[in-house]
Amino acid sequence: MHQIAFAQGDGIGPEIMDATRRILDAAESPLDWHEIAIGEKVYLSGETSGIDAASWDVLRRCGVFLKAPITTPRGDGYKSLNVTLRKTLGLFANVRPCRSFHPFVPTRHPDLDLVVVRENEEDLYAGIEHQQTDEVVQCLKLITRPGSEKIVRYAFEYARVYGRKKVSCFTKDNIMKLTDGLFLKVFKEIAAEYPDIESDSWIIDIGAARIADTPERFDVVVMPNLYGDIVSDITAQLTGSVGIAGSANIGETFAMFEAIHGSAPDIAGKNIANPSGLLRAAIMMLHHLGEQHTADKIKNAWLCTLENRIYTEDIFQSGQNAERVGTRAFADAVIEQLGNEPKTFRPTRHSSEVKMTIQPYKRRPAREKTLDGVDVFIHWSGKNVDDLAARIATLHPEFKLLMITNRGVKVWPNGFEETFCTDHWRCRFEKTADAISNTDVAQLLSLMAENGVDFIKTEHLYRFDGDRAYSLGQGQ
Repeated sequence: MHQIAFAQGDGIGPEIMDATRRILDAAESPLDWHEIAIGEKVYLSGETSGIDAASWDVLRRCGVFLKAPITTPRGDGYKSLNVTLRKTLGLFANVRPCRSFHPFVPTRHPDLDLVVVRENEEDLYAGIEHQQTDEVVQCLKLITRPGSEKIVRYAFEYARVYGRKKVSCFTKDNIMKLTDGLFLKVFKEIAAEYPDIESDSWIIDIGAARIADTPERFDVVVMPNLYGDIVSDITAQLTGSVGIAGSANIGETFAMFEAIHGSAPDIAGKNIANPSGLLRAAIMMLHHLGEQHTADKIKNAWLCTLENRIYTEDIFQSGQNAERVGTRAFADAVIEQLGNEPKTFRPTRHSSEVKMTIQPYKRRPAREKTLDGVDVFIHWSGKNVDDLAARIATLHPEFKLLMITNRGVKVWPNGFEETFCTDHWRCRFEKTADAISNTDVAQLLSLMAENGVDFIKTEHLYRFDGDRAYSLGQGQ
């Protein structure tokens, strides 16, 4: 028996969880269920994370979690439970299979069958934000080599285990040359280790456009967190309904499975919600547990139910000789088909040996790091940037003011009066000595403070093994 933590969730959560569990129990899934409380009621009880200590203990003991959708109360002070779970439990991979079920679920893309593998812990979803001036806020985009290596390797391993032929990478490395550039660099390094699997890379905007137009050209697609969140929802909708898509969140020691849709409180309690998304997530959970036979049995029964044109409200269309049923009746129809195999769709049959392996990250030797200078960000409400430059250019003999930018555009020296500027200025200082240290940077900042300059942030300009590791300014 496998120990499984589960949560009823909010909105339609209890209805679709009940339907899903009834199907799994009818298929004789070897699961021992342990319920935990999460979501809206826990938030409103004073737990701002949406989960209490006792539930954490159950989750860590079980190692596997089937989660119905939850509602996060509106307003400040409430953290995203999904993000908290993913980051706290090291769930680095979000896996969302997206497949069309034509002709039984209407879609413009009958041949769509791809898997989005999304990095799950970092990127802009690190959630590190600050207001720095009256007019400017920032969000830090963090891309790491460990995070990139783990998710890219997982995508190739997934392709190999499940018989996929190609892995594609989506980034915006033409603009974000260091962050997205690192992700793409790692992708190319790891792709070389899998010569049996085709690989290619796309700029995220044209890649997403191609998915929307001709998704059949893709097989497995891997990308950083934010892009993956957006693209996976779009791709799921292209299949005909977001309501039938499930997802897995995979870590080295823990896994969470959920539908990709929300809690839909507007239809809660009406017995019309489609349990298919959560059911398909539960099927992924069974595969993760090595219960391939049971997973295939349930998947085939679900496909038979679609072939019999038994639909919930969200995918029902009149004039198709179809039967519209509620949540409970849909689960009953799937249970009735257990043991049968579909005739239009290809039956699902997995080998009992199907098992993903996750290789731990191996840290590389440290590289030689040298300091070239520093970017100092300043809050200044003046208009003439020459005045700012005059105040700071000669404060410290070890530093030369190279340029000033505003929102990434060089405005000093030789800026254009047409450039719109806010009150947030990046001032780049390069070293004039052979070597500088953090002590020199601290002295520069101290001199700024003595002269009434409101510095708000610094970024050191490093080289690693002689390679520049910072972006150049426009015109530099």
